[in-house]
Amino acid sequence: PNLFRIYMALDTVKRDDPQPTILSYVKDIPNLCSLAGLACTVSAIYLSILGIYYGAMIGMIWAVAFDWADGLIARRLKGRTGNDRIFGGQLDVVIDIVSYGVTPAILLLSYGKFEPLFLIGAFIVLAASAIRLSYFSTYGLSSDSKYTGLALDNNSLVLVFLFLFESILSERIFSLALYGVCVLLAGLNVSQIKTPKFSGNPASVYMLAVYTASITAIYAWKLL
Repeated sequence: PNLFRIYMALDTVKRDDPQPTILSYVKDIPNLCSLAGLACTVSAIYLSILGIYYGAMIGMIWAVAFDWADGLIARRLKGRTGNDRIFGGQLDVVIDIVSYGVTPAILLLSYGKFEPLFLIGAFIVLAASAIRLSYFSTYGLSSDSKYTGLALDNNSLVLVFLFLFESILSERIFSLALYGVCVLLAGLNVSQIKTPKFSGNPASVYMLAVYTASITAIYAWKLL
């Protein structure tokens, strides 16, 4: 009974604490990083709609870079409260669905000239992303600290590499290749395969930095 009264008292204090303002969370550095990634994602969507695909690739790879950076910074930052971590996690999930679900779907639709057939592929990509993120939000990492299903950030890493061959193939053949790869990635996203958490590995972070710089340089040169 005493423990119950203590719990009730603590719960009352917690509920009586003033809620922070919504925008107060924006000053949190990991959240700023997440929002920078969202800005890159919006740029990628915009450029995809315009048909400037090489520019979209730059936006997509930097969205991944900022996504990895926010987690690294959050784990090293001192003084963050439990609510800071919860808010940051929720913000990250919401941005992920835009970066790794909406963006590839719009990219596929745009490259397919918005033909009805590509609408089906876009739905599959977006649905798989939503299901994958919902599953992760429910269960988190597996008992051996691995993801169940291919993590969504890998989709962008694969797609920006795929577009390096866009100028070699005919538009029709590449559009079908893009369709096939997008659907394949969607299937892997919701599969039961176990994949390691690369974003927490220093070697993987270094490789992503090199990959991001290389992809940015290549596509910037192609845009000239």
